[in-house]
Amino acid sequence: MIRSILVPLDGSTFGEHALPLAMSMARRLNASLNLIHVHTLLDAAYAELQVFDTTLDQELRAKEREYLQSIQKRVQDRLSVPVTIRNVDGDIATVIREQAESLQAKWVVMTTHGKGPLARFWLGSTTDELVRSLPIPLVLVHPNVSEPDMLNDPTIKHMLIPLDGSPWAEQILEPALTLGAAMHADFTLLRVITPVYPVSLPAEPAIFGSVATDILDRVEHLHADLKKEAAAYLEQVTDRFRKDGLKIATRVVVEDQPGVAILENAKPPTDMIAIDTHGRGGLSRFLLGSVADKVIRGSRVPILVHKPTA
Repeated sequence: MIRSILVPLDGSTFGEHALPLAMSMARRLNASLNLIHVHTLLDAAYAELQVFDTTLDQELRAKEREYLQSIQKRVQDRLSVPVTIRNVDGDIATVIREQAESLQAKWVVMTTHGKGPLARFWLGSTTDELVRSLPIPLVLVHPNVSEPDMLNDPTIKHMLIPLDGSPWAEQILEPALTLGAAMHADFTLLRVITPVYPVSLPAEPAIFGSVATDILDRVEHLHADLKKEAAAYLEQVTDRFRKDGLKIATRVVVEDQPGVAILENAKPPTDMIAIDTHGRGGLSRFLLGSVADKVIRGSRVPILVHKPTA
C-alpha cells in the first residue's frame, strides 16, 4: 500500500485544480489524502509595514482552518480512504518537504501556480525548489481559469516516459509504471537523439562535391547507428517489464532540442509525461533549467517529476 498522497493548497481555485487527479490517484493507489496549507505569519509577510496584530493573525488562521475543513468535507464525501488536513507555519517548500517526510507520503500532487491572497504559488521559486529537492515523486497539474470539477475522476490512459540511456533517468520508471499500472495506462518510452553535424566542409570548389558527399554519407550512417542503438536500449528496458503485463511501446526521434521533441511527442493520446529532473550519459541530458524545465513549463498535460538519487 502506498501510504499517503500530499496535496498543498493555497486557498485559491487554482491550487484546487490538483484535487481531482489527487483523488483519482488516492482511489486507485489505496492511499490516504493529506491536504496542507502553509500559514504565513503576518509579521513575517508585512514586517516593513508594522501591521502585525495577534488577533488578526488568529482570525486568518481560523479562516484557513475553515477553508481546509470545507475542502476536506467535499473530498471525503467522494473518497473511502482517509482525508486529513493540516495548517502549518513556515517556508512553503520547506514545510512541504517536512510534511511529506512526517506523513511518509509517497507522492506530492500540486498545481504549477495559483493566485492566493499572498500570490504565493507556484511555477517560480517554490515549484523550482521542490523539483530540485523533493526526494519523492511530484505530480504537477496545470490549472485553468474555471472552477475545478470535483466530480471528475481523471485517469491516465497513456504516459510518455523520456529516457536518455542513463541509470539516473531510469529511476523515473518505478513511480511512473506504478502510477500507470494503477490507472491501467499504456506507455511510450521515448529516446531523443541529438543530430550530429559536420564541423566544416572544404572550401575548394574542385574537391567540395566529393568530400561533402562522403561526409554526409558518414553522418547519415552515424545517425542510423545511433537510432539502432537507442532502439535496442529501449527494447532492453521494455523487456524488464513485459512479465508485468504492461503495454509499452518505444520511439526514437532525432531532434536538436530534446525538450521540444518531448513536447511534440506528448500529443493525444498522451495525458501525462513522466521525467527525471536530470540524467547522465547518452547524447541528451535532462538538466533542470533546460530539458525538464522546458517540459514542465510547456506541457499541457500533468507532469510526473522525479529527482534521481546517486
